[in-house]
Amino acid sequence: MKGHAAKFERKFEEAIAALLTQRNMDEAAKSVGISANTLLSWMKVLEFPKAYREARRAAFQQSIARLQQGTSAAATTLIKLLLDQNTPAAVKARVADSIFNHAAKAIEIEDIEVRVSALEAAAGAEGSKQ
Repeated sequence: MKGHAAKFERKFEEAIAALLTQRNMDEAAKSVGISANTLLSWMKVLEFPKAYREARRAAFQQSIARLQQGTSAAATTLIKLLLDQNTPAAVKARVADSIFNHAAKAIEIEDIEVRVSALEAAAGAEGSKQ
């Protein structure tokens, strides 16, 4: 029975990977060699949706990490557009607005981080008194 269970688990994993890479459920099922109905029934099994969510989250986190790697180049591009005399005024205005919005969000995030740290420290101090 171990062989059958291992094969089933492997098919589960393949189905999750297929759902992440194929255009739709039918194509995902076909690429794994199962029917769409089988895949639908698997999606109702508690372990499958949980594993699928975790896989989607991991894929999304990898995508965000790739985007973050490009932020330096993006910032350089925005600044070049803003300073370039050949950039149309409408583009410069949009770039300037974007820079202000991102800078303001960064300040807000920093402020929130400071407040959360203070709350955590206060909660920790309160917890150690009890």
